[in-house]
Amino acid sequence: MGAGHGHKLHFHGHSVVHRAPAHLKVLALLGFMVVVVATPRDWYAAFAVYLAALVGVIALSRVPPTYLLKRTVVEVPFVLFAVLLPFVATGPQTEVLGVSVSQHGLEAGIALLVKGTLGVLASLTLAATTEPNELLLGLERLHLPQQLVQIMSFMVRYLDVVTGEMQRMRVARESRGFTARNPKHWPVLARSAGALFIRSYERGERVHLAMLSRGYTGRMPR
Repeated sequence: MGAGHGHKLHFHGHSVVHRAPAHLKVLALLGFMVVVVATPRDWYAAFAVYLAALVGVIALSRVPPTYLLKRTVVEVPFVLFAVLLPFVATGPQTEVLGVSVSQHGLEAGIALLVKGTLGVLASLTLAATTEPNELLLGLERLHLPQQLVQIMSFMVRYLDVVTGEMQRMRVARESRGFTARNPKHWPVLARSAGALFIRSYERGERVHLAMLSRGYTGRMPR
């Protein structure tokens, strides 16, 4: 499922990293993240080594750095939280550019930003070098529960479908002169979100019934 969908993060290539087995790449990502999270926040030299290793893998994969950097926008909420930490945390104060901030909050914010960036880049590298269906097969080889793998496969398959439905609903609203400009319009957006949820739920019911009618027994065919 999903062989033709979910490719917005994948970068087509034939590098050594692309050809590596998906389950080994998942294990490598998991091990890398455990090491990064377990590293004390003041070991900046260790983080520099991790970044160098990650850059080496990206160079080996031949994925353009700009391709990954454009997709790091997912990290924006963590960046905002890391920036706010020095101002909301308590404890000894220190000055940064003439502004008094919490020393503990500053250290925690830097650690969150560094570890989060490493994790996001590593995850994006995995997504850019692994096809969604290969990733799902890799998770099966790691003996993840079948139902969990199937849920993920349908999520990948129908993400574009639900996104397309949302875009059509937006076009329909705008064709009727509606444009969300202030909180007064939030009820309309809330009703649209509710309608989208109901449509998605009903679609899932129809797909499940169609699978059962074709002999689905709890395990997807190869």
